[in-house]
Amino acid sequence: MEFTAQQLADILGGTVEGDASVRVSDYAKIEEGRPGTLSFLSNPKYEQYLYETAADIVLVNNDFKPTKPVRATLIRVPNAYLALATLLQLAEQNKPQKTGIDPTAQIAATATIGNNCYIGPFVYIGEHATIGDNTQIYSHCAINENVKIGNGTLLYNQVTIYHHCQVGNNCIIHAGSVIGADGFGFEPDAKGVNQKLPQIGNVIIEDDVEIGANTTVDRAMMGSTIIRRNAKIDNLVQVAHNVEIGESTFMCAQVGVAGSTKVGGHCILAGQVGVAGHIEIADNCVFGAQTGIAGSVRKAGMYQGSPAIDAMNWRRSSVGFKQLPDIMKRLQELEKK
Repeated sequence: MEFTAQQLADILGGTVEGDASVRVSDYAKIEEGRPGTLSFLSNPKYEQYLYETAADIVLVNNDFKPTKPVRATLIRVPNAYLALATLLQLAEQNKPQKTGIDPTAQIAATATIGNNCYIGPFVYIGEHATIGDNTQIYSHCAINENVKIGNGTLLYNQVTIYHHCQVGNNCIIHAGSVIGADGFGFEPDAKGVNQKLPQIGNVIIEDDVEIGANTTVDRAMMGSTIIRRNAKIDNLVQVAHNVEIGESTFMCAQVGVAGSTKVGGHCILAGQVGVAGHIEIADNCVFGAQTGIAGSVRKAGMYQGSPAIDAMNWRRSSVGFKQLPDIMKRLQELEKK
């Protein structure tokens, strides 16, 4: 579909600076812009490309001030990145949605399938499973017995959801993820032989959650492992048994959360953050990459290091650590004197 700059500005509540009649039909990164495309500028590091891009329309923040002439038409909005997300969501919503059940799918007679669903090739849906309206389940997914999936949810290829787990409305689970595998529960007996503790709970994923590829969310030993609404979990993340992830929390790639920990709402856990078990993390905490969280964090703030400390303190400490060899050398020289 083609849109003029003015039409896009009306959708976004923005203002046009330049030719309001120019048309675009595709998107491009600003450094790869070409005629007929829309791009955006939100990171100042990419400003240089604005002055040379061939894109016809560029979204910019209201407070952006160009330092050189700009050929492209600008649409000024409060948040260029969020405005782009709005347009991309509209494009996704206008795509034709797949429907129908592939003849190779195996669906138990007691399962319930909602209206306008898509069930792809070689999907398995077990006894008493419930699939909501407008849900799409791509090839080779396994939905086991008594699983409940809400409306408008999308499961990509080879997702496995174990028995008795629940997935809410408008969720996205990417390829290869496993929801509800056994938690890592073992106890050595008197002879030192590890005995398995049966994991009899489940996983509850609330509405509007997105889970990346090859991520695992383990079932609870008792009760539920819970992912609260609007949480966003990246690829290759491990969520252990009886963990609770708060509302609208971000968890980036290779984060691992040990059992029975509660992570608050609106937190950010950057890549490779490791979280110990049986602790609590407050709302609105941000943890830098490779942070090790060994104990409960009860105050909102930014943390880094292992064990996690205040981020500014960690940065000052890391500067000192780099200087440690010289400090030790000077100390040794003083001791000799």
